[in-house]
Amino acid sequence: MALENSVFTSRPESLSLPVEEKGEGEEVEVATEAVASTEDFNLSEELGHVVTTETPLYPPVLARVHRSFQNKLAEREAKANEPRKKTQGAEKERGRFGWARTRRKRQRYVEKNGRCNVQHGNMRETYRYLTDIFTTLVDLNWRCSLFVFVMAYAVTWLFFGAIWYLIAYCRGDLDHLEDDNWTPCVNNVNGFISAFLFSIETETTIGYGHRVITDQCPVGTMLLLLQAILGSMVNAFMVGCMFVKISQPNKRAETLVFSKHAVISLRDDKLCLMFRVGDLRSSHIVGANMRAKLIKSKQTQEGEFIPLDQTDISVGFETGDDRLFLVSPLVISHEIDTHSPFWDMSQSQLEKEDFEIVVILEGMVEATGMTCQARSSYLAEEVQWGHRFSPMMSLAEGFFDVDYGAFHHTFEVNTPSCSAQEISLATARLDAHLYWSISSRLDEEPTLTNEAAKQPDSRSASSKGGEPTFIIGEMTDIQEQTGLGELNGSVATDQSESEA
Repeated sequence: MALENSVFTSRPESLSLPVEEKGEGEEVEVATEAVASTEDFNLSEELGHVVTTETPLYPPVLARVHRSFQNKLAEREAKANEPRKKTQGAEKERGRFGWARTRRKRQRYVEKNGRCNVQHGNMRETYRYLTDIFTTLVDLNWRCSLFVFVMAYAVTWLFFGAIWYLIAYCRGDLDHLEDDNWTPCVNNVNGFISAFLFSIETETTIGYGHRVITDQCPVGTMLLLLQAILGSMVNAFMVGCMFVKISQPNKRAETLVFSKHAVISLRDDKLCLMFRVGDLRSSHIVGANMRAKLIKSKQTQEGEFIPLDQTDISVGFETGDDRLFLVSPLVISHEIDTHSPFWDMSQSQLEKEDFEIVVILEGMVEATGMTCQARSSYLAEEVQWGHRFSPMMSLAEGFFDVDYGAFHHTFEVNTPSCSAQEISLATARLDAHLYWSISSRLDEEPTLTNEAAKQPDSRSASSKGGEPTFIIGEMTDIQEQTGLGELNGSVATDQSESEA
């Protein structure tokens, strides 16, 4: 039950405990110490009940105070009447009774760290992975790669060790260990452990000298050649896999950062979609190239549904602005024109849309010469309308200082909430209005000239005896402007004389 219009006894602040607020719709507990005097306080009537509580003299009391139901409704109405601002997290919507509910967040196609959120299932032609075993091993995670690396050497050592032990067992070398007149295939091989150690020495070309093959064993000579060749192949294959995996430029993309949000604002009187990209390393990306894709499901005119349709977003391919010199953080701009997928999208429509913008930065690592690719994405709620990125570069003594603390910061600017199409139509209407207003004024000038020319000139009429004057033919532009000025001057003079 909610409490209202409560009158509590006065108490020192030192005796009060802090109020712990559990959240909206929950109870708020207030613990108070007893005071010397007793006093009753009345509670408001809610749902037909009147509650009266009496405080005792000395024992402490734990009063459960509820927030007023009317105050809750007033707060919700005030929040609903406030202008709705786009939040950076999950967008809040209001339910039927005003309760806040979280809007279902769109599943990302590409994560913020660049990982593609796609899993392949029901693949029946798995043998294709074995045809490209080198790429398969390189694509494995580090745990599996290290396991394969260890097992490749261990299996070959055990395999050839077992063969060496089998040769010694078949020739009877194990039965003549104490016979000095017997020439074994491999000296000092008296069991499986010694045969395994000899296999390791042979494949790794260690050769301690205690165990050595003799010339009385042609089978052992052939096996020695085979193990040396296969051991070299295993070394080349596994070392090559590990070297390629270590030198992969995937980790280079960790130092290529994108802004957390994209913004839409005016730039050179044109609505633009912008995001920021930067490189944290001193070694630069050579030949950096930027691309952007719009991921959005659509339905064709024939009724075909295309999930996750990819539409190209121009970031300066025609003008060459997509080729970056990424020495300092840059703001990538997409001009929203007639070819843009955001041409007819306003601020209100942006809040209702469900799409994803994938940005891709490609380039060659200067240190290794390998191609690197960094990816990120922006959902519809991560696009801030009417914002602009904060400047982060300043001029210091002898160099330019870049403050990466302001890399993700934005600030609000005056931006029309209508779409680029509506802005273009309004601009066209304004231009047309100015054009027709100027042309109508120009059309009025010859009419004034003809009317002024038909008026009799008092001086010319007196000199010519009152005969009318006619203008025959057309005047040129210069003559027309000159005559218009003279006629206007003469008419103004006549009017001023008559007024005088």
